[in-house]
Amino acid sequence: MVRNKGVRLASLVACGVLAFASLAACGDDDDGDGGNGGNGSGGADGKIGVILPDTTSSPRWENNDRPSLEAAFEDAGVDYQIENAGGDTAQFTRLCDTMISSGVTVLMIVNLDSESGAACLSKATDAGIQSIDYDRLTLRGGASYYVSFDNVEVGRLMGSGLQTCLDEAGKTKANIIYINGDPSDNNASLFKSGYEEALAEKIDSGDYTLVGDQSGFWDATKAGQAYEQLYTQNDGKIDGVVSANDTMAGGIIARMKDQGVAGKIPVTGQDASTGGLQQILAGNQCGTVYKNTDLEAKTASDLAIALINGDTEAAEALVTGTVTDTETDEEVPSALATPVWITAENVQQVIDDGFASAADICVDEFAAACEKAGIQ
Repeated sequence: MVRNKGVRLASLVACGVLAFASLAACGDDDDGDGGNGGNGSGGADGKIGVILPDTTSSPRWENNDRPSLEAAFEDAGVDYQIENAGGDTAQFTRLCDTMISSGVTVLMIVNLDSESGAACLSKATDAGIQSIDYDRLTLRGGASYYVSFDNVEVGRLMGSGLQTCLDEAGKTKANIIYINGDPSDNNASLFKSGYEEALAEKIDSGDYTLVGDQSGFWDATKAGQAYEQLYTQNDGKIDGVVSANDTMAGGIIARMKDQGVAGKIPVTGQDASTGGLQQILAGNQCGTVYKNTDLEAKTASDLAIALINGDTEAAEALVTGTVTDTETDEEVPSALATPVWITAENVQQVIDDGFASAADICVDEFAAACEKAGIQ
Protein backbone atom coordinates (compact mmCIF):
# COMPACT_ATOMS: atom_id res chain seq x y z
CA MET A 1 0.00 0.00 0.00
CA VAL A 2 1.29 3.46 -0.92
CA ARG A 3 0.77 6.29 1.54
CA ASN A 4 1.41 9.97 0.96
CA LYS A 5 3.08 11.97 3.66
CA GLY A 6 1.14 14.76 5.31
CA VAL A 7 1.50 18.50 5.10
CA ARG A 8 4.86 18.25 6.92
CA LEU A 9 6.49 16.90 3.76
CA ALA A 10 4.51 18.87 1.19
CA SER A 11 7.51 20.84 0.06
CA LEU A 12 9.66 17.71 -0.01
CA VAL A 13 7.14 15.91 -2.15
CA ALA A 14 7.20 18.79 -4.60
CA CYS A 15 10.97 18.54 -4.81
CA GLY A 16 10.78 14.80 -5.44
CA VAL A 17 8.19 15.21 -8.17
CA LEU A 18 10.24 17.91 -9.83
CA ALA A 19 13.29 15.68 -9.66
CA PHE A 20 11.46 12.93 -11.52
CA ALA A 21 9.91 15.28 -14.04
CA SER A 22 13.11 17.05 -15.01
CA LEU A 23 15.37 14.10 -15.66
CA ALA A 24 16.83 13.60 -19.11
CA ALA A 25 17.23 10.17 -20.67
CA CYS A 26 20.68 8.55 -20.38
CA GLY A 27 22.66 6.23 -22.53
CA ASP A 28 25.96 -5.41 -20.99
CA ASP A 29 27.31 -7.84 -19.19
CA ASP A 30 25.43 -11.06 -18.46
CA ASP A 31 26.83 -12.71 -15.37
CA GLY A 32 27.39 -12.24 -11.70
CA ASP A 33 31.05 -11.45 -12.20
CA GLY A 34 30.40 -8.65 -14.67
CA GLY A 35 30.36 -5.70 -12.32
CA ASN A 36 32.14 -2.49 -12.93
CA GLY A 37 32.94 0.60 -10.97
CA GLY A 38 34.00 4.16 -11.26
CA ASN A 39 35.45 6.96 -9.24
CA GLY A 40 35.05 10.39 -10.77
CA SER A 41 36.65 13.53 -9.48
CA GLY A 42 34.91 15.64 -6.89
CA GLY A 43 32.47 12.89 -5.94
CA ALA A 44 31.05 11.84 -2.60
CA ASP A 45 33.32 10.17 -0.04
CA GLY A 46 31.96 6.64 -0.07
CA LYS A 47 31.06 3.71 -2.28
CA ILE A 48 27.76 2.39 -3.58
CA GLY A 49 27.23 -1.33 -4.13
CA VAL A 50 24.43 -2.45 -6.46
CA ILE A 51 23.15 -5.99 -6.96
CA LEU A 52 20.90 -6.58 -9.98
CA PRO A 53 18.82 -9.79 -9.99
CA ASP A 54 19.24 -11.62 -13.30
CA THR A 55 19.40 -11.37 -17.08
CA THR A 56 16.32 -13.45 -17.95
CA SER A 57 13.20 -12.19 -16.16
CA SER A 58 13.46 -8.96 -18.15
CA PRO A 59 16.07 -7.49 -20.51
CA ARG A 60 15.77 -4.18 -18.67
CA TRP A 61 18.29 -5.03 -15.92
CA GLU A 62 21.32 -5.13 -18.21
CA ASN A 63 20.01 -3.16 -21.20
CA ASN A 64 18.55 -0.23 -19.28
CA ASP A 65 19.10 -0.20 -15.52
CA ARG A 66 22.82 -0.93 -15.56
CA PRO A 67 23.75 1.80 -18.08
CA SER A 68 21.35 4.27 -16.45
CA LEU A 69 22.87 3.69 -13.01
CA GLU A 70 26.39 3.81 -14.42
CA ALA A 71 25.69 7.12 -16.14
CA ALA A 72 24.17 8.61 -13.00
CA PHE A 73 27.07 7.50 -10.79
CA GLU A 74 29.67 8.64 -13.31
CA ASP A 75 28.01 12.05 -13.62
CA ALA A 76 28.05 12.37 -9.83
CA GLY A 77 31.68 11.23 -9.61
CA VAL A 78 30.87 8.56 -7.05
CA ASP A 79 32.72 5.26 -6.55
CA TYR A 80 30.46 2.31 -7.29
CA GLN A 81 30.26 -1.39 -8.08
CA ILE A 82 27.40 -3.02 -10.00
CA GLU A 83 27.02 -6.80 -10.09
CA ASN A 84 24.35 -9.19 -11.39
CA ALA A 85 23.31 -12.24 -9.35
CA GLY A 86 22.37 -14.16 -12.50
CA GLY A 87 19.15 -15.44 -10.95
CA ASP A 88 21.12 -17.42 -8.33
CA THR A 89 20.29 -16.75 -4.66
CA ALA A 90 23.62 -18.25 -3.56
CA GLN A 91 25.45 -15.85 -5.88
CA PHE A 92 23.25 -13.00 -4.64
CA THR A 93 24.28 -13.82 -1.06
CA ARG A 94 27.96 -14.01 -2.01
CA LEU A 95 27.78 -10.64 -3.73
CA CYS A 96 26.03 -9.13 -0.72
CA ASP A 97 28.63 -10.48 1.71
CA THR A 98 31.51 -9.33 -0.50
CA MET A 99 30.14 -5.81 -0.86
CA ILE A 100 29.53 -5.49 2.86
CA SER A 101 33.00 -6.76 3.74
CA SER A 102 34.56 -4.44 1.15
CA GLY A 103 33.12 -1.46 2.99
CA VAL A 104 30.37 -0.09 0.74
CA THR A 105 28.66 2.91 2.29
CA VAL A 106 25.29 2.33 0.66
CA LEU A 107 23.92 -1.00 -0.59
CA MET A 108 21.25 -1.02 -3.30
CA ILE A 109 19.59 -4.33 -4.20
CA VAL A 110 16.96 -5.79 -6.49
CA ASN A 111 16.06 -8.92 -4.59
CA LEU A 112 15.52 -12.35 -6.13
CA ASP A 113 13.13 -13.17 -3.30
CA SER A 114 12.31 -11.50 -0.02
CA GLU A 115 13.97 -14.19 2.12
CA SER A 116 17.47 -13.85 0.68
CA GLY A 117 16.97 -10.13 0.18
CA ALA A 118 15.98 -9.60 3.82
CA ALA A 119 18.99 -11.62 5.00
CA CYS A 120 21.26 -9.36 2.95
CA LEU A 121 19.66 -6.15 4.19
CA SER A 122 19.86 -7.36 7.80
CA LYS A 123 23.62 -7.87 7.42
CA ALA A 124 23.92 -4.39 5.94
CA THR A 125 22.02 -2.86 8.85
CA ASP A 126 24.20 -4.71 11.37
CA ALA A 127 27.25 -3.29 9.58
CA GLY A 128 25.88 0.24 9.77
CA ILE A 129 25.29 0.41 6.01
CA GLN A 130 22.32 2.36 4.65
CA SER A 131 20.24 0.40 2.13
CA ILE A 132 17.96 1.04 -0.83
CA ASP A 133 15.44 -1.42 -2.24
CA TYR A 134 15.56 -0.75 -5.98
CA ASP A 135 12.42 -1.50 -8.01
CA ARG A 136 11.31 -4.37 -5.71
CA LEU A 137 10.41 -3.96 -2.05
CA THR A 138 12.01 -6.63 0.13
CA LEU A 139 9.41 -7.82 2.64
CA ARG A 140 10.82 -7.92 6.19
CA GLY A 141 13.95 -6.31 4.78
CA GLY A 142 13.82 -3.03 6.64
CA ALA A 143 15.49 -1.07 3.83
CA SER A 144 16.26 2.54 4.60
CA TYR A 145 14.50 3.64 1.39
CA TYR A 146 12.61 2.21 -1.56
CA VAL A 147 12.93 3.60 -5.11
CA SER A 148 10.58 2.29 -7.76
CA PHE A 149 7.54 3.05 -9.86
CA ASP A 150 3.98 3.06 -8.55
CA ASN A 151 3.57 -0.67 -9.14
CA VAL A 152 -0.13 -0.79 -8.32
CA GLU A 153 -0.57 1.85 -11.04
CA VAL A 154 1.49 -0.37 -13.38
CA GLY A 155 -1.11 -3.09 -12.86
CA ARG A 156 -3.99 -0.66 -13.29
CA LEU A 157 -2.58 0.37 -16.66
CA MET A 158 -2.43 -3.26 -17.77
CA GLY A 159 -6.02 -3.86 -16.69
CA SER A 160 -7.45 -0.69 -18.21
CA GLY A 161 -5.28 -1.22 -21.29
CA LEU A 162 -6.75 -4.68 -21.85
CA GLN A 163 -10.26 -3.27 -21.48
CA THR A 164 -9.52 -0.59 -24.07
CA CYS A 165 -8.19 -3.21 -26.48
CA LEU A 166 -11.27 -5.37 -25.97
CA ASP A 167 -13.53 -2.34 -26.49
CA GLU A 168 -11.72 -1.51 -29.72
CA ALA A 169 -12.22 -5.10 -30.86
CA GLY A 170 -15.97 -4.81 -30.13
CA LYS A 171 -15.77 -7.33 -27.27
CA THR A 172 -18.37 -6.23 -24.74
CA LYS A 173 -18.42 -9.74 -23.25
CA ALA A 174 -15.11 -11.51 -22.73
CA ASN A 175 -13.39 -14.47 -21.15
CA ILE A 176 -10.06 -13.27 -19.77
CA ILE A 177 -7.08 -14.88 -18.07
CA TYR A 178 -4.28 -13.63 -15.85
CA ILE A 179 -0.69 -14.78 -16.34
CA ASN A 180 0.96 -13.32 -13.26
CA GLY A 181 4.59 -12.73 -12.34
CA ASP A 182 6.64 -14.78 -9.90
CA PRO A 183 4.70 -15.13 -6.61
CA SER A 184 7.97 -14.70 -4.66
CA ASP A 185 8.29 -11.17 -6.09
CA ASN A 186 6.33 -8.59 -4.09
CA ASN A 187 6.00 -6.47 -7.23
CA ALA A 188 4.02 -9.28 -8.88
CA SER A 189 1.46 -8.98 -6.07
CA LEU A 190 1.28 -5.21 -6.50
CA PHE A 191 0.83 -5.51 -10.26
CA LYS A 192 -1.93 -8.05 -9.78
CA SER A 193 -3.74 -5.91 -7.23
CA GLY A 194 -3.69 -3.13 -9.81
CA TYR A 195 -5.18 -5.07 -12.71
CA GLU A 196 -7.67 -6.78 -10.43
CA GLU A 197 -8.81 -3.35 -9.31
CA ALA A 198 -9.02 -2.02 -12.87
CA LEU A 199 -11.06 -4.98 -14.10
CA ALA A 200 -13.19 -5.54 -10.99
CA GLU A 201 -16.22 -3.62 -12.27
CA LYS A 202 -16.27 -5.53 -15.55
CA ILE A 203 -15.90 -8.87 -13.80
CA ASP A 204 -18.45 -8.07 -11.08
CA SER A 205 -21.00 -7.00 -13.70
CA GLY A 206 -20.57 -10.27 -15.59
CA ASP A 207 -19.29 -8.54 -18.73
CA TYR A 208 -15.93 -10.26 -18.24
CA THR A 209 -15.39 -13.74 -16.85
CA LEU A 210 -12.03 -14.64 -15.32
CA VAL A 211 -11.48 -18.17 -16.61
CA GLY A 212 -7.84 -18.62 -15.64
CA ASP A 213 -5.35 -17.24 -13.15
CA GLN A 214 -1.82 -18.69 -13.15
CA SER A 215 1.78 -17.67 -12.64
CA GLY A 216 4.23 -17.44 -15.51
CA PHE A 217 7.18 -16.86 -13.13
CA TRP A 218 8.58 -14.09 -15.39
CA ASP A 219 9.55 -16.88 -17.80
CA ALA A 220 8.51 -16.95 -21.48
CA THR A 221 8.30 -20.75 -21.70
CA LYS A 222 6.37 -21.18 -18.45
CA ALA A 223 4.00 -18.37 -19.36
CA GLY A 224 3.38 -19.91 -22.79
CA GLN A 225 2.65 -23.26 -21.20
CA ALA A 226 0.27 -21.72 -18.66
CA TYR A 227 -1.58 -19.87 -21.42
CA GLU A 228 -1.83 -22.97 -23.61
CA GLN A 229 -3.17 -25.04 -20.72
CA LEU A 230 -5.87 -22.46 -20.00
CA TYR A 231 -6.66 -22.10 -23.70
CA THR A 232 -7.21 -25.86 -23.95
CA GLN A 233 -9.23 -26.01 -20.73
CA ASN A 234 -11.55 -23.31 -22.07
CA ASP A 235 -11.91 -24.88 -25.54
CA GLY A 236 -10.16 -21.89 -27.10
CA LYS A 237 -12.71 -19.44 -25.70
CA ILE A 238 -10.20 -16.83 -24.50
CA ASP A 239 -10.78 -13.21 -25.47
CA GLY A 240 -8.04 -11.38 -23.58
CA VAL A 241 -4.86 -12.01 -21.58
CA VAL A 242 -3.28 -9.93 -18.85
CA SER A 243 0.39 -10.87 -19.08
CA ALA A 244 2.39 -9.18 -16.33
CA ASN A 245 5.43 -8.44 -18.52
CA ASP A 246 6.74 -8.49 -22.08
CA THR A 247 8.95 -11.53 -21.59
CA MET A 248 5.93 -13.65 -20.69
CA ALA A 249 3.82 -12.00 -23.38
CA GLY A 250 6.41 -13.11 -25.94
CA GLY A 251 6.03 -16.72 -24.83
CA ILE A 252 2.25 -16.45 -24.94
CA ILE A 253 2.27 -14.88 -28.40
CA ALA A 254 4.50 -17.70 -29.67
CA ARG A 255 1.82 -20.21 -28.63
CA MET A 256 -0.87 -18.00 -30.15
CA LYS A 257 0.97 -18.05 -33.46
CA ASP A 258 0.96 -21.85 -33.37
CA GLN A 259 -2.79 -21.72 -32.77
CA GLY A 260 -3.40 -19.16 -35.50
CA VAL A 261 -4.87 -16.61 -33.07
CA ALA A 262 -1.98 -14.15 -32.66
CA GLY A 263 -3.31 -10.62 -33.06
CA LYS A 264 -6.86 -11.81 -32.44
CA ILE A 265 -6.56 -12.09 -28.65
CA PRO A 266 -5.31 -8.91 -26.92
CA VAL A 267 -2.29 -9.45 -24.66
CA THR A 268 -0.78 -6.92 -22.26
CA GLY A 269 2.83 -6.56 -21.19
CA GLN A 270 5.25 -4.46 -19.19
CA ASP A 271 8.82 -3.13 -19.53
CA ALA A 272 8.61 -1.62 -23.04
CA SER A 273 11.25 -4.13 -24.13
CA THR A 274 12.44 -4.25 -27.73
CA GLY A 275 10.58 -7.53 -28.19
CA GLY A 276 7.42 -6.14 -26.62
CA LEU A 277 7.48 -3.02 -28.78
CA GLN A 278 7.99 -5.17 -31.87
CA GLN A 279 4.97 -7.30 -31.02
CA ILE A 280 2.89 -4.17 -30.43
CA LEU A 281 3.82 -2.73 -33.83
CA ALA A 282 3.12 -6.10 -35.45
CA GLY A 283 -0.37 -6.10 -33.89
CA ASN A 284 0.23 -9.16 -31.69
CA GLN A 285 0.39 -7.34 -28.33
CA CYS A 286 -2.10 -4.64 -27.41
CA GLY A 287 0.23 -2.61 -25.20
CA THR A 288 2.99 -2.48 -22.61
CA VAL A 289 3.73 -0.46 -19.50
CA TYR A 290 6.75 1.80 -19.96
CA LYS A 291 8.89 2.49 -16.91
CA ASN A 292 11.70 4.87 -17.82
CA THR A 293 14.53 3.42 -15.73
CA ASP A 294 16.43 6.70 -16.03
CA LEU A 295 13.92 8.09 -13.53
CA GLU A 296 14.60 5.28 -11.07
CA ALA A 297 18.35 5.33 -11.62
CA LYS A 298 18.74 9.09 -11.23
CA THR A 299 16.62 9.22 -8.09
CA ALA A 300 18.32 6.15 -6.58
CA SER A 301 21.77 7.56 -7.29
CA ASP A 302 20.84 10.99 -5.90
CA LEU A 303 19.49 9.26 -2.80
CA ALA A 304 22.59 7.10 -2.37
CA ILE A 305 24.89 10.11 -2.72
CA ALA A 306 22.86 12.05 -0.16
CA LEU A 307 23.19 9.11 2.24
CA ILE A 308 26.95 8.91 1.65
CA ASN A 309 27.19 12.59 2.53
CA GLY A 310 25.00 12.17 5.60
CA ASP A 311 22.58 14.68 4.11
CA THR A 312 19.27 13.48 5.55
CA GLU A 313 17.43 16.57 4.32
CA ALA A 314 18.47 15.93 0.70
CA ALA A 315 17.47 12.27 1.02
CA GLU A 316 14.06 13.17 2.44
CA ALA A 317 13.53 15.69 -0.34
CA LEU A 318 13.43 12.80 -2.82
CA VAL A 319 10.76 10.92 -0.88
CA THR A 320 7.25 11.13 -2.35
CA GLY A 321 5.48 8.97 0.22
CA THR A 322 5.71 5.60 1.91
CA VAL A 323 4.99 2.00 0.93
CA THR A 324 3.78 -0.54 3.46
CA ASP A 325 5.76 -3.70 4.10
CA THR A 326 2.75 -6.01 4.20
CA GLU A 327 4.49 -8.51 6.49
CA THR A 328 5.67 -6.05 9.16
CA ASP A 329 3.19 -3.19 8.59
CA GLU A 330 6.16 -0.82 8.64
CA GLU A 331 6.14 2.20 6.34
CA VAL A 332 9.19 2.41 4.09
CA PRO A 333 10.13 5.92 2.87
CA SER A 334 9.72 5.74 -0.89
CA ALA A 335 10.32 7.63 -4.11
CA LEU A 336 7.89 6.46 -6.78
CA ALA A 337 7.75 7.48 -10.44
CA THR A 338 4.74 7.30 -12.75
CA PRO A 339 4.51 4.61 -15.48
CA VAL A 340 3.02 5.13 -18.96
CA TRP A 341 0.81 2.86 -21.10
CA ILE A 342 2.31 2.36 -24.56
CA THR A 343 0.48 1.26 -27.71
CA ALA A 344 1.42 1.50 -31.38
CA GLU A 345 0.33 5.16 -31.30
CA ASN A 346 3.03 6.25 -28.82
CA VAL A 347 5.90 3.77 -29.26
CA GLN A 348 7.92 6.73 -30.56
CA GLN A 349 7.92 8.22 -27.04
CA VAL A 350 10.02 5.31 -25.78
CA ILE A 351 12.49 5.84 -28.61
CA ASP A 352 12.60 9.61 -28.15
CA ASP A 353 13.46 9.10 -24.48
CA GLY A 354 16.43 6.97 -25.49
CA PHE A 355 15.02 3.93 -23.68
CA ALA A 356 14.77 1.88 -26.90
CA SER A 357 16.31 2.18 -30.35
CA ALA A 358 14.47 2.25 -33.68
CA ALA A 359 17.50 0.49 -35.17
CA ASP A 360 16.93 -2.45 -32.81
CA ILE A 361 13.16 -2.51 -33.17
CA CYS A 362 12.72 -1.96 -36.89
CA VAL A 363 14.51 -5.04 -38.21
CA ASP A 364 13.49 -7.96 -40.42
CA GLU A 365 9.73 -8.56 -40.45
CA PHE A 366 9.12 -5.54 -38.19
CA ALA A 367 10.55 -2.97 -40.62
CA ALA A 368 7.26 -2.58 -42.50
CA ALA A 369 5.30 -2.17 -39.25
CA CYS A 370 7.72 0.56 -38.14
CA GLU A 371 7.32 2.38 -41.43
CA LYS A 372 3.55 2.18 -41.20
CA ALA A 373 3.63 3.58 -37.63
CA GLY A 374 6.08 6.32 -38.60
CA ILE A 375 8.74 5.04 -36.23
CA GLN A 376 12.15 6.64 -36.69
